[in-house]
Amino acid sequence: AANNGITAITKLVQSAQALVSQAQQANNTTTQATLATQFNSLLTQIGQLAGDSGYNGVNLLAGNTLSITLDETGSSTTSVTGVNYTNASAGPLSIAAAANNWASSTDISAASTALSAALTSLQSESQTLSSSLSTVQIRQDFTSAMVNTLQTGADNLTLADSNQEGANLLALQTRQQLSTTALSLAAQSDQNVLKLFQG
Repeated sequence: AANNGITAITKLVQSAQALVSQAQQANNTTTQATLATQFNSLLTQIGQLAGDSGYNGVNLLAGNTLSITLDETGSSTTSVTGVNYTNASAGPLSIAAAANNWASSTDISAASTALSAALTSLQSESQTLSSSLSTVQIRQDFTSAMVNTLQTGADNLTLADSNQEGANLLALQTRQQLSTTALSLAAQSDQNVLKLFQG
């Protein structure tokens, strides 16, 4: 959610840069004032978008910290520290509202400089979040692989090959039948010898 939020905020900052570029090319204060109003509106949208970038009660773009437990005992954890972008005029973005409705080129240049610094901050934070996301995804893949390994081991311990067990059962039944037949034949042989002595 934070990654998506930073991507969207970056696009809004780039839109604000386009407004600054238009203001630098404009030759009248009326156009510059209109562009300044649009610029201020974009700053409001940046803050609102950051505020909407939370998930499950945690918003990394509102300064929250996310703690992630990576094993069943809780001994392996990682924390992702958020950054507060809910007020674009404050740090770390520090994009001030359009001063004097951009009536002077100095005000427009100041906005341009602030936007460049804000983009650098966004790129840095995006890389930090991407690194954290990558770490969590690697651990998730590892955990899934371990679950599969443990499941296979459990299956090997508890599940039998039905074909092999069927063959073993048939062999045991055949041995039992042969033993019964051999015992019967032995008993008949003894009776025949007894009859010879009696006759």
